[in-house]
Amino acid sequence: MAIANPAWAGAGGRWPMLALISVSAFLPMTTWFSATAITPQLTRLWGLSPAQGAWITGAVQIGFAIGALASSIAGLLDLVSLRRVMGVSALMAAAANFCLLFVPCIPLLLIARLATGIALAGVYPPAIKLVSTWFNQGRGTALGAMLAALTLGSAFPHLLSAQATELAWQDVILATSLAATLGAVLILWFGAEGPHSFARSTFDPRQIKTILRNQALALANIGYLGHMWELYAMWGWILAYIHAGAPGLGVSSPRILSLLAFVVVASGGIGSILGGVAADRIARTATAAAMMAVSGFCTLLIGLVFDGPLWLFVAVAIVWGMTVIGDSAQFSAMATELSDPRYVGTALSLQLSAGIALTFVSIHLTSFVAESIGWRWSFLVLTPGPLLGVAAMLLLRRMPTARQIANGLR
Repeated sequence: MAIANPAWAGAGGRWPMLALISVSAFLPMTTWFSATAITPQLTRLWGLSPAQGAWITGAVQIGFAIGALASSIAGLLDLVSLRRVMGVSALMAAAANFCLLFVPCIPLLLIARLATGIALAGVYPPAIKLVSTWFNQGRGTALGAMLAALTLGSAFPHLLSAQATELAWQDVILATSLAATLGAVLILWFGAEGPHSFARSTFDPRQIKTILRNQALALANIGYLGHMWELYAMWGWILAYIHAGAPGLGVSSPRILSLLAFVVVASGGIGSILGGVAADRIARTATAAAMMAVSGFCTLLIGLVFDGPLWLFVAVAIVWGMTVIGDSAQFSAMATELSDPRYVGTALSLQLSAGIALTFVSIHLTSFVAESIGWRWSFLVLTPGPLLGVAAMLLLRRMPTARQIANGLR
C-alpha cells in the first residue's frame, strides 16, 4: 500500500520523487545484465557456445519487446496505476532472475532470461511516464537523470563480477534479485503520480494506428531505432570486446577487465545527465543528433585503438559509453511531447518494444561478425544505426509540429 501523499510529494518535491523513481527503476534494472556479466562463469559451467552466450542477452531483449508490445496493444500504462505496474513487474523480475540459481538446463536458463525481460517491460516504460507527470518544464533533464540511474543498473553486474575472486557468480544473481525486490517495495510504498498527470484513456486497439500515423512521432521513433541498433549490442558485447583486445592492451586480470566494462557502461550515466541538460537548454533534436554523430564515429575509433595504447582505448571507450546512451532519454521525452496525451503510455511502450526488438538483430549480427572476422572491427556493423538517427533528427527539426518538443526547443 502506498503512502498516498508523502510530505515531500508536493509540487516542490519533484526532485525527491525523481530520486525515488530513479532508484526504484535502477534496482530492478540490475537484473537485465546480471547473467551477461557472468557469462564467462556460465560458459565454463555449462560449456556454452558463442551463439548460446549471445542468447543470454538476446532472450532478455526478446522478452522485453514482447512485454512492451503487449502492454502497448492493451494500453496498460494508460489504464492502470503506474506505481503498481512498476512494483509488481519488479517483483516478477526478481523472481525470474532468482530462478537462475536453480535451472537444470540451458533451455530453462534462457526461459528465465526471457521472463526477466518481460517483467522489465513493466518497469522502464512506466518509470518514464511517472517521471513525466512530475516534470512539465525540465523534462529532458529529469528523464536524463533517470536514464543515468538505469544505466548504472545495467553496469552494476559488471562491478559485482569484478569481485569474482571474492564473489561467486551465484552471489551476483542473489544480489541483483534482492535489489529488484527492494525497488518494488520502494515504489509501491512511496511512489505517487505528479501534478502533470496525463489524461486517462479507455481500451481501444485503434490507438496503435493513430500513433503510427503521427509523422513527427514516427521520425522520433526512427531516431530511436537507430540509437537502439547501436546501444545494446555495445553494452552486451563490450566485456567480450575488452577481453579480446586484452593482450594488445597489456591487461590480463579478469577483475580489471570487468571493472573497465563497468566504467565504460556506467559513464553513460554522465552522458545521460549532460544530454538532458543540453536538450532542455539548447534543443532536443540537435542534442540527440550530436550524441549519435559522436557515438557513430566511436564505432570506427574503437577498432583503431583495439591494440592500445591502453589510455587511448579507455578514453575512446568512455566517450562512446557516454554518447551511446546520452540521447536515449530525449527520444522518450519526444514520445511524451508529440503523442496524444491520452495515449502517452501506449506510445512509449510501442517505441520501446520496437527498439528492443531491433537490438536482438544487432546483438546477434555483431556476434556473427566477430566470429567471422574477429572482434576488432565487429562494431562497425553498428555504424548505420546512429547515422540513420542523425538523419531522422534533422528531418524532424524542420517539421512545424516539432515546436511541441521541449516547449519549442526542438
